[in-house]
Order: sequence, then C-alpha cells, then structure tokens
Amino acid sequence: MTTPEPDTDVRDGKDVLPRLLRVAQHLSEQKDVPRLMDALLREARFLCNADTGWAWLCRDDDRGEGLFCLAPPAAGSPVRENDALFRPLGGAGLVEACFADGEPLTVVLDGQTLPPADQSLLTSLAPDCKATQLWPLYNHEGRVTGVMQLAYQCEVPRNLQRLENGHLIFQSLLTYAGTALSNLSQVQDLKALLDAFIKVLAQAIDAKSPHTSAHCQRVPVITELLAQAACDDQDQFADFNLDEDGWYELHVAAWLHDCGKLATPDSVLDKSTKLHTLHDRIDEVASRFAALRAEICFRYERECLQTPHLEPSLRERMEQEISALTGDLTFLERINRGGETMAVEDQQRVRDIAARHWTDAWGQSKPLLTDDEVRNLCITRGTLTPEERQIINGHMDVTLDMLGSLPFPPKLRQVPEYAGGHHEKMDGTGFPLGLTRDQMSIPARIMAIADVFEALTAKERPYKTPLKLSEALAIMQRMRDNQHLDPDLYQLFIRSRVWRDYGERHLDPVQLDVEDGAGFL
Repeated sequence: MTTPEPDTDVRDGKDVLPRLLRVAQHLSEQKDVPRLMDALLREARFLCNADTGWAWLCRDDDRGEGLFCLAPPAAGSPVRENDALFRPLGGAGLVEACFADGEPLTVVLDGQTLPPADQSLLTSLAPDCKATQLWPLYNHEGRVTGVMQLAYQCEVPRNLQRLENGHLIFQSLLTYAGTALSNLSQVQDLKALLDAFIKVLAQAIDAKSPHTSAHCQRVPVITELLAQAACDDQDQFADFNLDEDGWYELHVAAWLHDCGKLATPDSVLDKSTKLHTLHDRIDEVASRFAALRAEICFRYERECLQTPHLEPSLRERMEQEISALTGDLTFLERINRGGETMAVEDQQRVRDIAARHWTDAWGQSKPLLTDDEVRNLCITRGTLTPEERQIINGHMDVTLDMLGSLPFPPKLRQVPEYAGGHHEKMDGTGFPLGLTRDQMSIPARIMAIADVFEALTAKERPYKTPLKLSEALAIMQRMRDNQHLDPDLYQLFIRSRVWRDYGERHLDPVQLDVEDGAGFL
C-alpha cells in the first residue's frame, strides 16, 4: 500500500487546460450535490485514465455521522446516493483511513488483502478492478469533507505527462471541487435551516390560537396546487411559469403569509364567541336570567299567598314567562356563536331582550343586557366588532413590516409582495394597501384564493361549522362576481379541481358533497 502522486496517462492533452477551465465553471454551476460529484468524477476519470469512480461524503443523520456513497447504478449512469454502502466513521476500511488521515491512497489489488467492506464494495461497483485510488476532498477551511475513489482495470499509470504541472492542476481541481461542494452544502444547510425556521414560526402562529390551528400549514398546500395548475395551463396562463427559485420563493411566502398575527392580541385572536373577552360573558348573562327566573317564581308564590283562588292563572302566567325567558336565553346562546350573517329581526330581538330589567344583589334594577353586550351580540358576521376586526386586519401591516425588514436575497425579494397580498381584492377594496388586480402579481392573487378557501373549509373555526364544498364554492363564486377574487384564477381553481384534490386530503368526508365544479364556474 502506497500513497503516490496522482498519475494521468498521456494521450493528446493539448486541450486539457481549456478543458479544466471549463470544468471549473461547470462545477460552480451545479445546484445539487449528485450533479456536482458526477461532474467531478467524470473529469477525474479523464485526467487519471480511470475506468470508473464514486464519491464518499461525510454527513450526520439518524444513523449517526458517517460516509455516504454516491455511485453510478450502472455504467455510464449519473451518480446517486446508495444507502446500502453507508460507512460509519471509525471503521477499518480504506475509505475511512483516507478520510481520517487526509492523505491519498493507491492500492494495487494483486496479492493485496483488503478489509471485507472494501472487498465487497469493489466486487459490487468494479468487479474487474485491478487497482484503486482514493483522494480526500477538502473544504475552504482545510477540513476533509469527503473522499473520491477511482478504480482501474489495468495497472495504475505512473507518469504525469498529460500536461505540464499535471499534479498541480489535478490537486487544484480537487481543491476547487471540495470548496464548491462545501459551498453547496452550506447553501443547502442554510436553506434547510430557513425552511425549518419558517415552519416553526408558522406553527407558533397556529399554536397561538386553537381556532386557526394548521391554517399556516394548509394555505401553502392550496397555494402550490393552484400555482402548479397555472404553470400547466396553456390558455390564460401560458406565459406564467416558475423555475426552481420561483417555487422556493412562493413556498417561503406561503408559509409566512400570516406572520404578523404574532403581534395580534390573544383576546382578539381567540375571540371564539361574540361575548368573549377574558372569558365568555354569556355565563354572566345566564346568571341574570337565573336571577330573573327566581324573581318570577318569587312573585308567583307571593301572589298565591295573597290571592290563593287565582293560583291556576298565576301558575300559567309564571310558566309562560319562564318559557319565554328560556327561549330568549337559548336564542342568545345561539347567536353568541356567530355566523356568516345575522338577520335584522334577530338584532331587534336582542334589543328587546336588553330592554327587560332584573334586580341585582343590592336591590337595584338593571337592564338584562349592557350596551356593550348588545353591540357585540348584534355583530352581523363572525364574532368581531369593527374595531376588533381592524385589529385583526392590522396583522397584514405587521406582516409587511416584518418581512420588509428582512434582508431577503434577490431570489426571495418577492416574498413580502406575495405574502402581503392575500387580503387584497381585485377591485382595490382590500387591505392593507388597497391594491387592484393589475397591481398584484399572479402568485399574490393565487394566495388570496388559497387563504379564502382554507378559511371557509377549516374545521377549527368556533363561530361556524365547517362548510361543505358546495357552500364554500358558492361563497367564492360570489366573491369572484364581486371582484374580490381574480376571475381567471378562480376559473382555473375550479376547472383544475384543486378544490377537490385538496378536499380529499384535508377535509372530512361529509364536506365532500361536490364531484363536478361546473356549476360554480
């Protein structure tokens, strides 16, 4: 076993230097590790006149820190990771020794006894191998990050005559490849960290309120389904397409679209009923009804003592009053949960109930409902007053401020615009900026549809039961007609059956009451 300098056989060699310059450029252009290593191995085989080769990269996963093999599955095929060839660090094989020592190894197999793992490896990847060379790959910090292994079916060439200073150029190639690999790995690690961070942030937003739990996780699903439909469409969206960077930019924006809710007060975000503050005040209202019921019963008993012969009529009056009181309380409990609409007559009934009086513990007569309770109970849609809704809407201003303050690289510069536009309307009546359709990008308009559809079909909203597809699509159709949603994207949303694909994966079976969306176009 020896450690000679790399050997490159002489053939023509006149164009090797320009080739190496092209290789350096080619290596720098690779965006994933397998393609980078495939380019390196192809040039290394050429320079060293090797028959085949593969690479080992150090990584830490659930199996622990070790060397992962990227090898061609067949002759002439690009390399890909082979999980079966994993080598934990600290083993006694040639690969582990080269990685640990940081020195190249050349092994001629004639009469050489190899460790079992290496013998099995060569039998699998290079059965006609007569010799093998291993080269450590260094990053820019001088740390070994992997090993390149070449295999020969003949004796390893001994002379470096392919070009002048061949050894230096070969070592430069390895150094350049190792640095490119390190840079690419760091970029991927940072990207993985960013992905994990935005998902943790989204989970924190969802965990802030059980009533919107998983909203930040489900909107990206709908967004990407509709974006893919737009990319595939050759009619209205023939000019729209997303490359790898564009998809990632949309992915980040979709996950961060509600990040401003971190600044929304819990008392507003968690307002699950109209009377909810720190607690649901319907219990206080119910206690007044109980006191009023006791007054009715007390009056009945007192009048019976005074006029016993009128007891039947007095009892009938008491039962009618108690029945009416029970009906009013049941009514208030129902409307307290909120809904999509509230009838005018229901609002008047609330005011009529408020006009009644009860006697408190100090003997003072007070209205059955306070002015604030009347105002909240008469909320026509949902559970929020106009002021509270403005606070909720303010999360978009915070979202834009938060995202606008981040130093996004050029490939992510559109994240704030995509994420900040999902409450805008096509007619300019949305918020926070009042943008019109022409002022919004296609991804921002896509996210508006995704946000509405998820909110309508969500199972966690306390003020309404989960809408069936027929109900949700009917509401979205009206929003399209009122120029709140992009008409072309809405049509694509229906025609491409994004609503159905999402529903089958994320909605309850009882919600899936529509098979054909043609009626909602």
